[in-house]
Amino acid sequence: MRIGVDLGGTKIEAIALGADGYELARRRMPTPRHDYRGTMEAIASLVTEIERSAGARGTVGVGIPGTISPVTGLVKNANSTWLNGQHLSKDLSAILERPVRFANDANCFALSEAIDGAGAGAPVVFGVILGTGCGGGIVVNQQVLVGPNAIAGEWGHNPLPRPREGEWPGPPCYCGKTGCLEVFLSGPALARDYVEAGGSELDAAAIVARHADDPAAAAVLSLHEERLARALSAIINILDPDVIVLGGGLSNIERLYTNVPALWDTFGEPRETPRTRLVRAKHGDSSGVRGAAWLWAT
Repeated sequence: MRIGVDLGGTKIEAIALGADGYELARRRMPTPRHDYRGTMEAIASLVTEIERSAGARGTVGVGIPGTISPVTGLVKNANSTWLNGQHLSKDLSAILERPVRFANDANCFALSEAIDGAGAGAPVVFGVILGTGCGGGIVVNQQVLVGPNAIAGEWGHNPLPRPREGEWPGPPCYCGKTGCLEVFLSGPALARDYVEAGGSELDAAAIVARHADDPAAAAVLSLHEERLARALSAIINILDPDVIVLGGGLSNIERLYTNVPALWDTFGEPRETPRTRLVRAKHGDSSGVRGAAWLWAT
């Protein structure tokens, strides 16, 4: 039995999967925010509940909103800031009395979709999360590609390729730089663009819902598609994945899967339509926690 834990900023979710990926049990609870010890105890409590419900002991994988430094072993770059600088791997393994595997939440998403999701059977899968933020992960032959710096696939804080007039240097990002993909492709970015186009303050879902009758909504949605196509074209040029899987709230925009590939502009002459497929995540919001469980697939 494989247990996956998705450690989010507001909730912690745990799931148990059987050998065939069938869900055996699921539990969740609020995250003890700004409480490192409380967060570890909450994870331990969920694992105990899952094992009691399933009647078996399992391996444990954890998806975190950051990464573990290969140099120090400490958590870094987590927007759940109370995790940063902590030896989460060592501490949680001690509490659970077993080895625990960790991965960035975007890597867990990509792994889930590569193993038994929308990218199943594909040799190279690039997973993209488009929501409040903008993240990415790479899976090759059903193995997460981490890299020596633990930043492989960290796509959201690269600059927008081929910036047009008005896009450079771009809006400021929380990372301290400007013009990151996240400030152009996230849900809040779409909402900002709509206001700048003369619309009212609406979330991304509301903007999409009214694009057929609202010229401003239609314009910013088309702009979003063109920017996403530029950003993914760069991924195709470098990684050339078989499948790109979209997750997060913006992945529910149906027209992305037709319009964005039509705008891809990849390197090479003569120009050929890329064979990379753009698909929506099969497991939706469950991909992260399922991917954490699949960290023990081998």
